Amino acid sequence: MSNHNLVFKHFVSTKKLNSGMVMKLIHRAIEFKNLDRSLLPQYPGHFVCNVFLENSTRTHLSFEMAEKKLGMPVISFDAKSSSISKGETLLDTLITLESLGVDTVVVRTREENYYESLMESPYLSLSIINGGDGASQHPTQCMLDLMTIYEKFNQFIGLKIAIVGDLSHSRVAHSNAEILSRLGAELYFSGPREWYDETFDHFGRYLPMDELIEEVDVLMLLRVQLERHDQPDRFDAETYHRLYGLNKERASRLQKHAIIMHPAPVNRGVEIADELVMSDQSVIAEQMKNGVFMRMSIIEAVMNGK
Repeated sequence: MSNHNLVFKHFVSTKKLNSGMVMKLIHRAIEFKNLDRSLLPQYPGHFVCNVFLENSTRTHLSFEMAEKKLGMPVISFDAKSSSISKGETLLDTLITLESLGVDTVVVRTREENYYESLMESPYLSLSIINGGDGASQHPTQCMLDLMTIYEKFNQFIGLKIAIVGDLSHSRVAHSNAEILSRLGAELYFSGPREWYDETFDHFGRYLPMDELIEEVDVLMLLRVQLERHDQPDRFDAETYHRLYGLNKERASRLQKHAIIMHPAPVNRGVEIADELVMSDQSVIAEQMKNGVFMRMSIIEAVMNGK
């Protein structure tokens, strides 16, 4: 199966994806993962620019690798040396890029739902792929997480999945909870109560870490995003790890088939003990690998829209 008949003008959220679309993207990403490089589709006439206004390693480089595997010329962009640092709006930056010949942009910014006004602008016709907006959505991370889970379990219905950590500040948690619930997974949430957002009640229920650890098929840990906290200096890493982190004792109570996930970057010794990051049950490195192939699948669907 491929996603050849999937056509997207933009890819900014998972909320409008139905289960058929999700599965087509996953199956195509798995095809890319196993396909000889000489058989990959190529888009040498489509210029792309990665406009990252927040720091990123995995998402930024994963997109660049995906784009280059698909033969797309990548136009470099450095936010700190761009006119955005002089006060230029994101809209004007994208108008400039389109005027120069760019037809697809990947954008990451702290501004939530930034893409809504851009997609409605009469001055833009390029395609927008959302690389993450504030604490709202991270649709490509969500899709690579789904791919990783599907490779392991070959289904979503009935899977018990726990999302643990800095829930209210996590775009990964918001994206994943919404779509995993629609796909039939049974969701649990944990972490500090004060970081629990009541919107998650629509998708699952809160349980203390030690109550859910033995039940779950998937344990999805989240980074503590101190850069989004009002008083980051009050955070105590050792206390957090003791109360909410995955230590060796808790890991020993996981079911043998259960997998440990984390969108990274990982704070070792905070969300997860150092020695567990690359343990047998951890799929954190596999998530990063899958990110390239899922982003290729998404880019192909956007190219179909051209």
